[in-house]
Order: sequence, then C-alpha cells, then structure tokens
Amino acid sequence: MANLKEVRIRIASVSSTQQITKAMKMVSAAKLKRATNAIIQLRPYANKLKEILANLSASLEDGVSVYTQEREVKNVLVVVVTSNRGLAGAFNTNVIKTANNLIADKYNTFHQSGNLNIIAIGKKAHDYYEKRKYNVIGNNNEVYGALNFENISTITEAIMQGFVDGKYDKVEVIYNQFKNAAMQILTTEQLLPVPKVAQTENTSANQVDYILEPSQKEIVEQLIPKNIKLQLYKAVLDSHASEHGARMTAMDKATDNAGDLLKKLKLAYNQARQAAITTELSEIVSGAAALSNG
Repeated sequence: MANLKEVRIRIASVSSTQQITKAMKMVSAAKLKRATNAIIQLRPYANKLKEILANLSASLEDGVSVYTQEREVKNVLVVVVTSNRGLAGAFNTNVIKTANNLIADKYNTFHQSGNLNIIAIGKKAHDYYEKRKYNVIGNNNEVYGALNFENISTITEAIMQGFVDGKYDKVEVIYNQFKNAAMQILTTEQLLPVPKVAQTENTSANQVDYILEPSQKEIVEQLIPKNIKLQLYKAVLDSHASEHGARMTAMDKATDNAGDLLKKLKLAYNQARQAAITTELSEIVSGAAALSNG
C-alpha cells in the first residue's frame, strides 16, 4: 500500500500544479489582450513617422543630424530586452542567446577590450550579464511596472546623450517582435546611428511635395530624436506583448502535459489497487483452503 500512497500524493501534486498553470494561462491571456492593443495601436504611427522622416531626409545632405553621423566604431552598446519573470518557455533564453551570438560574431574584440556595454531592459537579461561581469549600465527592471513612453524615453535619452558624447559609436537593440500568441520573431535592429533608408523607385514615387514650416532641415532635426525614442518604445512594447503570448502558450502546454500525466498516474494507481485487491483475495482463498484441509 506504500506505492498506492505515493501515487496518490503525486496525483494530488500534479492536480495542484495543473490548477496553477491553468490560472496563469488565464492571467496571461488577459494581459496579452492589453499588451497586444498597445503595440497594434502604436505600429501605424511608428511606421508613418519613419516613412515621413525618410521622405523628408531623402533630399537633404548627409550630416543633417548628429544621430545620423557614422563614425569609426570604437565603443558598442547592445540593448537587450527581456522580461522580469520566467515561466515563458524559451522567451528570455532565445533573446540572450541571440545577443551572445551577436557579440561573439561582431563585437568579440570590443568585449575583450572592455569597449562593449550592455543596457538590459528586464531582470532576466540584467541578472545574466551582471553575473558574467559584463559592463552593464544601470538597472531598468522597474519599467514594466509603469510601461509608458515617458519611462522608455528616459532610457533612450541617456543612450542618445552617450552617442553624442562619444561613449557609444554604435547602438543595437535585440528583442522579440510580436507576431501572435504562439510566435515571436527575434529581431536585431540598429538604433544609432540612424540607418539610412535605401532609395528605390517605389520610395521615390511615394515622395510627396509637402509645404514645410519652419524648414525641412529643422523638421527633420526634430523628428529624428522622436523617431529614435519611438523605435525603442515600440521594441519594448513588442517584447512585452511577446512575453505574455509566450507565457500563455507555455502554461497552456504545461496544463495539457499535467492532464496527460494525471491520466497515466490514475491508470497506474488503478492497476496497483487492482493488483493489491487480487493479492488480498488470493491470500483469503488460500487461507480458507488451508483451514478446510486442516
């Protein structure tokens, strides 16, 4: 009967775990809805701003903004966007792995010489790189508590100022782009210097002759910093929605796996119980037969 007791304990434990994972799935589904609405509403604005900026800056000379100036790369900043919590499958692991591959392939010499810096948005990335003695700048784990444009702008302004001051010559962002609840696209984007938009026949055809006030150059100078802030904000919103989608999917699979395990445990329990009853009946019959023979 000891085996039966162990199986009963396991059944109770798995049932409890299944209830927890089911509840976490429902919570993530509710949070995913809000996060998805936020990124879906932002994307058209961000894409249109980038389109207008490309249209306006196409006819301007190089060097219109300090944020577009390319220079010899001596110091690199990598922004890694993860979550604060786990239980989201390979969501955080994949981002960190992608960042590590980028560093190993492109910036290994900068890392070895101490000219590679990390800004981690999310506790998982911050803890990972802190433990491995990377040059981690600041602690941005609290942004998810109040995720808004102002809080992300504070981080972006520090990055932009560092670029202007020459602390960083190149800034890249790594995050999960949200596609749907079951799929996230690992994305690496260059934040600074602002990448130039390649001129094609389509982009030339789409250029509009705007009436500009005060001037084309001044408008572009104002739009570029706003666009940089918006791109990082969009990356964090994408990652935030992807996190809840990944967690909802992971908890859904965990709930299904717990259900499959419960079926196996209940079958094992019934088989063990049936074997125990059969053994007891056999002993009773054998005892009765021995008494009658006596």
